[in-house]
Order: sequence, then C-alpha cells, then structure tokens
Amino acid sequence: MPEGIARGLVVIPAYNEEANVGQVVRQVRTQLPDADIVVVDDCSRDGTARAARAASAIVLRHPVNLGDGAARQTGFKYAQQGNYDWVVQLDGDGQHRPESIPHLLAPILDGSADLVIGSRFLGAEGYQVQASRRLGQFLFGAIASLVTRQQITDPTSGFRALSRKVVNYFCTDVYPQQYPDADVLITAYYAGFRLKEVPAQMRQSTTGQTIHRGLRPLYYIYKMGLSIFVTLLRGRQVR
Repeated sequence: MPEGIARGLVVIPAYNEEANVGQVVRQVRTQLPDADIVVVDDCSRDGTARAARAASAIVLRHPVNLGDGAARQTGFKYAQQGNYDWVVQLDGDGQHRPESIPHLLAPILDGSADLVIGSRFLGAEGYQVQASRRLGQFLFGAIASLVTRQQITDPTSGFRALSRKVVNYFCTDVYPQQYPDADVLITAYYAGFRLKEVPAQMRQSTTGQTIHRGLRPLYYIYKMGLSIFVTLLRGRQVR
C-alpha cells in the first residue's frame, strides 16, 4: 500500500456467530494480510470469541449486549486509539464477501471518498431480499439519495470502508447504538464527508440473528424513520 496509509483495521461486529466468524476472519486475512482484524463480540452466548481468537483475530467483548451500532463504534474507538488510517467494516455471518474489500478500499486510498458503501444491487444480479426488507431499503434509499444528492441503492449495507476522519467522527455521540444505516449516511453527508457507493458481492445470510423476521421489519422501519427524522432536524448542526 502507498506510504502513509499502510495501517488498516477490519472491524467485524458479531453476535452468536461461532459457526461463521472464524471463516470470515481467515477470508479477510487472505485479502488484507497486513491489516489488523478485530472482532467485537456483543456478549454472545456461544463460542464466538473463542472462534475469533482461534482464527488469530483481536477480540473485544461487550459485557452486555449493546446492539450492532455500539459494536461497530467499539471497533471505531479501537481504531482511533490505535491511530489507524482506514477501517473496513463487515458482518461476522459471512454475508459480505471479502473479495470485494479491495473495491471498497480503493476510493479511500486514492482520496476520492471518505465513506464507501458496498452495494449488493450495483452490477450484481440474483440477490433476493424479502418484500418487507426491500420496502425499507427502497424508502430509506430514496430519502438518503434525495438528501445527499447522489444515488444510494443499498442504505442498509453494513459493508463499508471509512477514512480516519470519518472513524474519528463516528466515535462521538452522533453514531447510533442500533441500526446504523441510512441515518449514518445522511449524518456523514451533513458533516461534509464525501460518500461513494461501489458494487460488492454478498451472500444470503445464513445466521439466525436477523432483524428481518416476523414483525421486526416493521419495527425497524419505524425506528429508522424516526432516526432519519431526528437527523434531518439536526441538519447541518452536525457539521
């Protein structure tokens, strides 16, 4: 990697992912052999932490379950303290394919973007989502696109790359404890950061830990809608 941006960190939030997280860490290692990998175990009830350590990842463990956003922010704070130049975040369930990491990192490394979103809907065919989930993606993607003045096709993607400036900004209380999706993109835009979406390969999630079952999608739409509304009210005050 170019001089001055060689120190990178991969953040993998995980909850009850003993069956998947070790393989995810090993696959990431093949793509980024020089980067550090930290798994944030959000108080799993299984052997997630043990599996991550066996794969040679750094493990940070929450004493109580705090939610996906809090787990990601723990990784960001670790990156801030370690003075890393960039962060890649991906899920511990194997949904995000590490082969796409170089595509996410490229705009960060060449300085053309501060926050890069990996989209499963750009340049890819055949990815199927539930109707209720697709509704939320369409709705929040439309809002994010309108506010940021650029097309956002996958606002719920947890596959992202961040510059050091964005990581440091997300270590503050602007970052939500749960569901850090479209509201985070809007907040980053208001703060003056450059957003970019790139194609990313994703698998269908096989984990049982999902917010997209039963009535949970409706609750997610309500919570995300409320969070976006508050973000829009705050507007450019976040700058």
